[in-house]
Amino acid sequence: MNFEGLDPGLAEYAPAMHSALDPVLDAHLNPSLLQNVELDPEGVALEALPVQESVHIMEGVYSELHSVVAEVGVPVSVSHFDLHEEMLWVGSHGGHATSFFGPALERYSSFQVNGSDDIRQIQSLENGILFLTKNNLKYMARGGLIIFDYLLDESEDMHSLLLTDGSTLLVGGLQNHILEIDLNTVQETQKYAVETPGVTIMRQTNRFFFCGHTSGKVSLRDLRTFKVEHEFDAFSGSLSDFDVHGNLLAACGFSSRLTGLACDRFLKVYDLRMMRAITPLQVHVDPAFLRFIPTYTSRLAIISQSGQCQFCEPTGLANPADIFHVNPVGPLLMTFDVSASKQALAFGDSEGCVHLWTDSPEPSFNPYSRETEFALPCLVDSLPPLDWSQDLLPLSLIPVPLTTDTLLSDWPAANSAPAPRRAPPVDAEILRTMKKVGFIGYAPNPRTRLRNQIPYRLKESDSEFDSFSQVTESPIGREEEPHLHMVSKKYRKVTIKYSKLGLEDFDFKHYNKTLFAGLEPHIPNAYCNCMIQVLYFLEPVRCLIQNHLCQKEFCLACELGFLFHMLDLSRGDPCQGSNFLRAFRTIPEASALGLILADSDEASGKGNLARLIQRWNRFILTQLHQDMQELEVPQAYRGAGGSFCSSGDSVIGQLFSCEMENCSLCRCGSETVRASSTLLFTLSYPEAGTSDKTGKNCDFAQVLKRSICLEQNTQAWCDNCEKYQPTIQTRNIRHLPEILVINCEVNSLKEADFWRMQAEVAFKMAMKKHGGEISKNKEFALADWKELGSPEGMLMCSSIEELKNVWLPFSIRMKMTKNKGLDVCNWTDGDEIQWGPARAEEEHGVFVYDLMATVVHILDSRTGGSLVAHIKVGETYHQRKEGVTHQQWYLFNDFLIEPIDKHEAVQFDMNWKVPAILYYVKRNLNSKYNLNIKNPIEASVLLAEASLARKQRKTHTTFIPLMLNEMPQVGDLVGLDAEFVTLNEEEAELRSDGTKSTIKPSQMSVARITCVRGQGPNEGIPFIDDYISTQEQVVDYLTQYSGIKPGDLDAKISSKHLTTLKSTYLKLRFLIDIGVKFVGHGLQKDFRVINLMVPKDQVLDTVYLFHMPRKRMISLRFLAWYFLDAAVFSSVLAL
Repeated sequence: MNFEGLDPGLAEYAPAMHSALDPVLDAHLNPSLLQNVELDPEGVALEALPVQESVHIMEGVYSELHSVVAEVGVPVSVSHFDLHEEMLWVGSHGGHATSFFGPALERYSSFQVNGSDDIRQIQSLENGILFLTKNNLKYMARGGLIIFDYLLDESEDMHSLLLTDGSTLLVGGLQNHILEIDLNTVQETQKYAVETPGVTIMRQTNRFFFCGHTSGKVSLRDLRTFKVEHEFDAFSGSLSDFDVHGNLLAACGFSSRLTGLACDRFLKVYDLRMMRAITPLQVHVDPAFLRFIPTYTSRLAIISQSGQCQFCEPTGLANPADIFHVNPVGPLLMTFDVSASKQALAFGDSEGCVHLWTDSPEPSFNPYSRETEFALPCLVDSLPPLDWSQDLLPLSLIPVPLTTDTLLSDWPAANSAPAPRRAPPVDAEILRTMKKVGFIGYAPNPRTRLRNQIPYRLKESDSEFDSFSQVTESPIGREEEPHLHMVSKKYRKVTIKYSKLGLEDFDFKHYNKTLFAGLEPHIPNAYCNCMIQVLYFLEPVRCLIQNHLCQKEFCLACELGFLFHMLDLSRGDPCQGSNFLRAFRTIPEASALGLILADSDEASGKGNLARLIQRWNRFILTQLHQDMQELEVPQAYRGAGGSFCSSGDSVIGQLFSCEMENCSLCRCGSETVRASSTLLFTLSYPEAGTSDKTGKNCDFAQVLKRSICLEQNTQAWCDNCEKYQPTIQTRNIRHLPEILVINCEVNSLKEADFWRMQAEVAFKMAMKKHGGEISKNKEFALADWKELGSPEGMLMCSSIEELKNVWLPFSIRMKMTKNKGLDVCNWTDGDEIQWGPARAEEEHGVFVYDLMATVVHILDSRTGGSLVAHIKVGETYHQRKEGVTHQQWYLFNDFLIEPIDKHEAVQFDMNWKVPAILYYVKRNLNSKYNLNIKNPIEASVLLAEASLARKQRKTHTTFIPLMLNEMPQVGDLVGLDAEFVTLNEEEAELRSDGTKSTIKPSQMSVARITCVRGQGPNEGIPFIDDYISTQEQVVDYLTQYSGIKPGDLDAKISSKHLTTLKSTYLKLRFLIDIGVKFVGHGLQKDFRVINLMVPKDQVLDTVYLFHMPRKRMISLRFLAWYFLDAAVFSSVLAL
């Protein structure tokens, strides 16, 4: 609809719809009514739409008198004539209520009732108006003040209310009960059970309560006991509306047809004296609303949503001549009501317009209405206009109050002098690509700014959003203003927008301009993507995992190593951890710990992601430690420091484990000491009394020491006392780990307030150190700004924003004391000059740990929140991946990867960015070990193997395994085909234009893999034809395409050569690693589902070989018919 010419502020129609909108008062309106109404300069009421002279109201015939806009573009959900005053109330789908006074529909009041739910019914009382929303009942004065606000249960879905007397209210909805509420005490007094749920309409006479149900029934209930006295089964589909007058009940609704529900043009009429139906009334419109309008006769008004209105007698025949048309601005009428005097009809449409029809030029809404109170007019003194174009205009003509106080514009001289602007920071892209030669760095020009032009921002606050504007948000938040949301764009949850081509036309490069590989988020339980990236960029862990290989089918270490190999091969393309997460879902401990989320919980964000990822962190370290505990240490991990682990331990244990002594001291003096180890620590925060709101400084190092050397009082068994006694338990450190892992445990407002308060204290202390005292209004003197702009002031901070919300240090220093104590302190680069290099101090038991990664929980109510990681990528990985010697912090948000400033990694705005996990690494850790990777997959994986199927015949009828003299070489051709089954169906929605939009793609699992020799004497003969056993539920075997039947993948009844996914995966990995070339049709999708990353020069895909530009892809069936004169899929389709 075109609203051009429509003033939203005044809610008036455009001149095109009303020809006479001259600023004159309505001739039919009493001028005394407008004494208290706010007037515009011309003297016309702001919201009044005067009666046009061309409108002629014939006595006794309903005609349109006025039309106004309640709320532009927002559908009207309910309308109600006030029973006590000459007012019309309108509620919208946006939860906004508007009232109009008199037949001229002058806007009286307008206010918000509910912020999210629509208003479903309005009831006027003597002192105010009742508004019913989904689960809220609000009683407000006519001016908008709240009298009471009654919240119902969140599970309630209310639709109707009925005022039985002056103080008792019945409220019903889609649930199986009706509530009785006392308006005097605002309490629920009774709950009546309803046999048929879904009470959406309620009426009352002096004999019965009438309840209309969504099932199409109307029940008659006793006024005192609320028991069902009688029931009419009016419609087979659903009930639209009904009304009662005298001894007649008329109803309209929908009937069930073969194609669904259809509007029934027969009105059902019932005689309440005999409790039976009489002759149905056929009407000429599609009835959506109906009301009795008893004047001289009991006639009915039947309204359709398209705007047709017909009057007829309930016991007579409908006459087409009695139809008149309401001209709604929107396509549909949404509500209809009749005044108590029966002189006025109100219609509300889907574009927010209200239409008033009356049967007299001067109608009244009620027989006896009381006077309406109006607000006092705003009296503004009129001042003569001033012509600003005159240069000689004396400014003394402007009246200014006489005051002796200092004006706001009289700034002190120290604050009014210009301060020098600080130089902007170097572009992160330049730092990332820079190569150092000596002390000089060289980098290509990213061309993000014009030559010799540097933009300066006057406000520091603008930089918060300007730095995020280069990253486009996910499709969920596209076309939104970034200033409307607290969460910056690059931290928001990213989603993949699927098209008919799937992922082929999705531009991942838009979100990741680096050569690092992101991870796709649409797989179930992919919330752990950020932690997978953290483990991958720990060089010792990555090399250890990729060197690991065992015979266990579902080994997380093996699957993680396969995923790390994919991340190594990727050049900026995203990967997916489907096989790793599949193995993760099969581990009973993961399910017992609640780490496996249902699809509904993951999509809606119901789970506490911060607590979940911390449990996952503890689980994965423990699981990797167990998977490797019995294996021999690879040779690559025997570095300069001797053997990396002892017998019975694992390399993961050596990297992460911290040896401790737990001492338990009883009140009797008995002390028990036992040795233990832990793979991570959980922060234990001081009590509220030890760090109150006075701003007491508490370093992170102090909290960390308190958490490591924990001391607590608890009940424990004492062997000396032979009973449970209060004991003091302390923990002493015997050996520090190589990698310090910390769970932050910020799970409540108490911990969040502690972080927020400590960040504020740290900010004030930093400003005192580098910029003088901070005043309460955050304004600084000129001398302070000059000191901040000096090289000494720039040593620790390049801008004020980098000091905000920072409590976490980049480095910490730990020292083991002789009495088994531990000293922990924050460490800065300047401390190295005072204490000496960190490597030299390690000989004396002093270790420096550098922050390597932070995992944070992003709180976003629109998407349910997400998890992201800040990771510091070192020189070793940069040199191998991008050929540059540089250290840089990056943000990893699934497939969105972006370089960030290091201060952003430790800034936590607790309103939306909450820390979850911290990783500190010993300085120079990578230099201690040989980080070479040796491929653990050998050629023996291609040799013959036994089948898992019990009914498998001894001879392999479908393939001949490779012999030792047939092992493929570099460049050999191998034909590949794979068949899949569906584990989860695709989730899609149908748009209004008929096109389909994919919300979540179907989850596929590989079921059969076949590899064919491409050369040699056995050319064309398969050497792999494996059916993959699966333990997950299959929803569709896709037999017409794959040939897989139910039972083929079950080891108990299958007659195929059945293997595990890991066994076949190793065969394909070996073929990829030795450099064979795969030939097939649609291999990109096959490798994606198998979860393999294959270099493009090793793939010969017939989909792209025979593809012409700007033409569709050619099917395999056509290619086989055209080139080979063969019919494929014929045997499958014949089954």
